[in-house]
Amino acid sequence: MSIVTTKLTGIGNSTGVVIPRDTLAELSLKKGDQVTIERTPDGLLITPFDPEHDAQVQAARKLLAKYRNTMKELAK
Repeated sequence: MSIVTTKLTGIGNSTGVVIPRDTLAELSLKKGDQVTIERTPDGLLITPFDPEHDAQVQAARKLLAKYRNTMKELAK
């Protein structure tokens, strides 16, 4: 995958990112598809939305919240 530079654009009262057509094709995305945006140490990661992955992330977050103190001790 190549590095793509794009601009932010106004869309009504919001701001959007225009993704070039060849990048959309490379990711098998089309207008109206959902994507996931994750913050990483290196910046933002935009990936196609995967409901199964989202359910797993939500379950992990719930588990981590429930066992917060345990996880904190294990991290030492």
